[in-house]
Amino acid sequence: MKTHIHIISILSIVSTTLLSCGNSNDRADGYGNFEATEIMVSAENNGKLEAFNIQEGQLLEKDAFVGYIDTIPLSLKREQLDVSKTTTISKSKGVLSQISVLRAQLETAKKNRERIENLLKDNAATQKQLDDINGEIDVLNQKIISIETQNTPIVNELKNIDIQIKQIEDQIQKSKIINPIQGTVLVKYAEPKEITSFGKPLYKIADLNTMQLRVYISETQLANIKIGQEVTVKIDTDTSIKSYKGTITWIASEAEFTPKIIQTKEERVALVYAVKIDVKNDGALKIGMPAEMWIDN
Repeated sequence: MKTHIHIISILSIVSTTLLSCGNSNDRADGYGNFEATEIMVSAENNGKLEAFNIQEGQLLEKDAFVGYIDTIPLSLKREQLDVSKTTTISKSKGVLSQISVLRAQLETAKKNRERIENLLKDNAATQKQLDDINGEIDVLNQKIISIETQNTPIVNELKNIDIQIKQIEDQIQKSKIINPIQGTVLVKYAEPKEITSFGKPLYKIADLNTMQLRVYISETQLANIKIGQEVTVKIDTDTSIKSYKGTITWIASEAEFTPKIIQTKEERVALVYAVKIDVKNDGALKIGMPAEMWIDN
């Protein structure tokens, strides 16, 4: 019995030694976790969420219409501004009509002055006639200036109404919930018929077709990698290790301390460089999943 136990112990030690040697000669070049660019889609207006047709896990196309916020108050405000604009335009038309009449009279007076000036050269008119017509022209010019001054506030009022209408139209447009990117809905924060407000999160979305693996490498490894380089990425599965091809897209320009979630306590004081690797997702890769980077020789 003792002999049997002794043999098992020896085999155990040999096995452990072989495994230890294998790990030391076959170690990954970097360790990290998968990330994705997550976008928080928030409400851009206040009101009741009349429709909101998305579900968590749903794949949405870019610019897809996914819901809208009640626009009835905005539409009523727009109608009110349209009425105000029509009234103001009528005022402006009345003023412009007066100016048009005065300008017609001014043109007639100028023609009369020209005729009197010609007659005066032939001594067929008097200086008083010329002075009278010049006085009439001056009066008409003053009237035109006065009425144009009255029209200025009306013109400004019209411009102000137009600006308000554009603001309302912009708010109506922003009441539509348009999906900003193609991706998968990660979290849904609101439901139809809820009251929402500007800036309130509605859902979170991320493009999971391509995942980013953030790993950390030592300074001595920098010489072995470059942007655009292909590397092998490995993840653990239930029964084996699965490999993917990845492309290095970013290398940090400054060193940082090793993240606590990555390394042991003794290695946390070491300086490392962050590296991002794009990996095509076949559906198995998830945000936060750990993975290894292997530099292809």
